[in-house]
Amino acid sequence: MTVYIIRRLLYTVPIVVGVLLLTFFLFSVVGGDISQQIAGKNADAETIAEIRHEYGFDKPLFWSLDSQFIDHFRKALTFNFGRALDREKISDKILRGVGPSLSLTVPMFLGTLVLSISLALMVAFVRGSWLDVAAVVLCVAGMSIPYLSFIIYGQYIFAYKLGLFPIMYMPEESLLTSLALPVLIGIAAGLGGNLRFYRTIVLDEMRSDYVRTAFAKGLSTSKVLFKHVLKNALIPIITSVVLSIPYLFLGSLLLERFFGIPGLGSLMIEAIASRDFFIINAMTFIFSLLIVVFTLLTDICYAWADPRIKLE
Repeated sequence: MTVYIIRRLLYTVPIVVGVLLLTFFLFSVVGGDISQQIAGKNADAETIAEIRHEYGFDKPLFWSLDSQFIDHFRKALTFNFGRALDREKISDKILRGVGPSLSLTVPMFLGTLVLSISLALMVAFVRGSWLDVAAVVLCVAGMSIPYLSFIIYGQYIFAYKLGLFPIMYMPEESLLTSLALPVLIGIAAGLGGNLRFYRTIVLDEMRSDYVRTAFAKGLSTSKVLFKHVLKNALIPIITSVVLSIPYLFLGSLLLERFFGIPGLGSLMIEAIASRDFFIINAMTFIFSLLIVVFTLLTDICYAWADPRIKLE
């Protein structure tokens, strides 16, 4: 196991270098010198020169220890991404947005996961019944409704008409009060697709011989479902769950935007709108790093869930 982890960690080095090369090519070579854009239309030559020096656009692209290429790698590997267009440090912006984003996405993710797996076990057990058919119809209906509709109607009915929740994120209120409605909307919007996915996985296991044998031996329904069926269905569940975790750190773009939550999703949308390539570059690198780390974690979890899988 240790040798496998070390080998996979070594594999991540060329992947990270490849991501850094790609982001440098996109944002520095193709993007070019944006000092004129930062300074504004009416800026004089002296101001533009100061900005070029401040952001390092006056350095050579390659072939120097002080080049933009070396500077790009140094900033990424030390997580010191420099300053955004508004002169604020990008690392401060990201650290400030992580808390609100995770406060929204983690309970939304856990709620969707627990509900969809529990309901999938129930409807798979009564497969073919009216309850199973109704669940499939509701899942397809939920998947067919755009995510934006869940947000707009949820905000309008439960916050504006009924007044059960604040209509926007309120810093002076507790997180539970401010984030309850967006979390519930996120769970409702994601339940259809997740329930249908997990139902398919559980149904494959329910048709196996060992399930019939377990029931024939007199084991209780809950013991068969949660101890045997769920355990044997863990591989695709692990793949889905672990690879979803990096997205939690990026926040929810639409929910954060509509509810005014100051998370990383809002930060990313503002960066795209203002063409702040420095923030987009930093977020792209962090996201790719999270994907690499959690892909490795997924492989390790495979061996834990199924001892037949050898990490060699």
